[in-house]
Amino acid sequence: MPVTRPSTSRPIGSHTPTSGGLARAALPYADAAGSEVVQVYVSNSRGWALPAGDPAQDQAFRAGCAERGLSSFIHASLLVNLGSPTPATVQRSTETLAHALRRGTAIGAQGIVFHAGSAVDAGHVDAAMRQVREALLPLLDAAAAEGGPRLLVEPSAGGGRSLASRVEQLGPYLDAVDRHPWLGVCFDTCHAWAAGHDLAAEGGMTATLDTLLATIGPDRLRLVHANDSRDLCGSTRDRHETIGKGSIGEPAFAELMTYPGIDGIPVVVETPSGEKHLGHAADIAVLKRLRPPS
Repeated sequence: MPVTRPSTSRPIGSHTPTSGGLARAALPYADAAGSEVVQVYVSNSRGWALPAGDPAQDQAFRAGCAERGLSSFIHASLLVNLGSPTPATVQRSTETLAHALRRGTAIGAQGIVFHAGSAVDAGHVDAAMRQVREALLPLLDAAAAEGGPRLLVEPSAGGGRSLASRVEQLGPYLDAVDRHPWLGVCFDTCHAWAAGHDLAAEGGMTATLDTLLATIGPDRLRLVHANDSRDLCGSTRDRHETIGKGSIGEPAFAELMTYPGIDGIPVVVETPSGEKHLGHAADIAVLKRLRPPS
């Protein structure tokens, strides 16, 4: 029988593989890694196919998470871009988010993470924000009415015509949907670093999180992605590294894990260590060591 995780104000876990079956793959991985929260894909991370899912695996996953005291999140396909100037991409992105919301309801997920997107062309920025509004409002209204998972916008690493990369750019993004209560935020440390937030400077993580919460409000942050970076601050490159082995460094993550404003917010690692299957256990152990005692 799996061991139920002790409750904590800062649960830590990882993006978790699902190949071979949602419950069959994800639950043993979570057990081995020492996860207190899991994040999964429910469709191809770089494709548009929208599989229906296996009801038996969905039920087993949901029950297994409840037994272990695990919260769960879904990361939508990385292709999602509601700001694209290509209508087919916007349509597929909207369909992908609707699919993820349905699957999230089926498996008991708390939120659906999606990237803020890009206008691609300089002349398309205003239209891109209108597209965000037109696509998201119906999804948010429906999810709120059903009490389903929240959508969680994740700022990008920057570059191109990103609609939100620096945390202060989340203000206009949220305003585009009238700050709908069902649109939350996922903060990614590697993305913020790549977008120019110097998290490694003394007090840099705290300053960035202060700005984030001042921009979005105290109750909208729902998930943190804790990833070190292979690149320099402001690079606009989204290349994750093992916690403490990259250019952000362990002291910044110690600052993250003791920051009062993330009490109760789950923290997920998406580091390359996970490619070695149980490698996420080491990243999770580092963050648990940095976390204040319960």
